Amino acid sequence: MAKKDAPPRWDRKMQQRLARGEAAALGELYDRFASLVHGLAHRVLGDERAADGITREVFAHVWEHPDAYDPKQGPLRSWVAGLTHRLAVQRLRATETAALAQGGRGSTEELEHKVRHASVAARADYIVTSMPAPLRAALELAYFQRRDYRQTAADLGVTEDEARRRLRLGLQLLATAHDAGTGAPPGYGGAA
Repeated sequence: MAKKDAPPRWDRKMQQRLARGEAAALGELYDRFASLVHGLAHRVLGDERAADGITREVFAHVWEHPDAYDPKQGPLRSWVAGLTHRLAVQRLRATETAALAQGGRGSTEELEHKVRHASVAARADYIVTSMPAPLRAALELAYFQRRDYRQTAADLGVTEDEARRRLRLGLQLLATAHDAGTGAPPGYGGAA
């Protein structure tokens, strides 16, 4: 039996392949995480072109610095998400600060509020996409399709108690997005 804190084998092998300079590894990593990276960047920045730029920056950084990932600190997915979050928040702050300096509307406090709001939204997106499929399915039925727990149970083919449990756990996970404020998605180190 593997150690509980041992990183997934795929993560370790991917890091080793990237460190050896295998271009195919970067392609595989991109295929696996590009939508996550782009989605988080877009959520923070609210701009498609800026999200595209952050996506390029993230994968360029991973390619140039594969040893920056420490498998002992958590999954590669979380590290990539944390890197994305950090770079997107830096870009948001730089863009908004430049706009303020050029006489744009707003204040430093409003900028920080905007950064916190974007960070919480990105964290919530990350939590939803990372949670186990049964929890995500229950939340999607309850909140996007306006199903109550009885309807959710029937749609999922589970007991009402199980549907309530899934909804409760899913909501508890989502609550951590707001509780963390400007914190990064779970499992990765950087804060905003």
